[in-house]
Amino acid sequence: MLEITEDDVRSALHEVIDPELGINVVDLGLIYQVTVEDGRRIRVLMTMTTPGCPATNYIKGGAERRLMLIPAAEDVEVQLAWSPPWSPDLMSDEARRELGMS
Repeated sequence: MLEITEDDVRSALHEVIDPELGINVVDLGLIYQVTVEDGRRIRVLMTMTTPGCPATNYIKGGAERRLMLIPAAEDVEVQLAWSPPWSPDLMSDEARRELGMS
């Protein structure tokens, strides 16, 4: 049976785009932790750029839906964390370039 890896999860999450910034959640630094249990159960701990982000449900739901499309995924849980708070320091160099920050 095919087992899901952390790389599979992060690759899939690259397709989840923050609608306000137009950048994927991985490059934005919104993904704090990825765990794959038994090769089939995916757990993701993520944050948003601000606790009051109006796109929270859209982004979280998009992450859950995309992860369920991974072959062999049996269960997906995406949890939100607010500590530590998100900071632009968490963004990839590519995200910074796209936002004109480098």
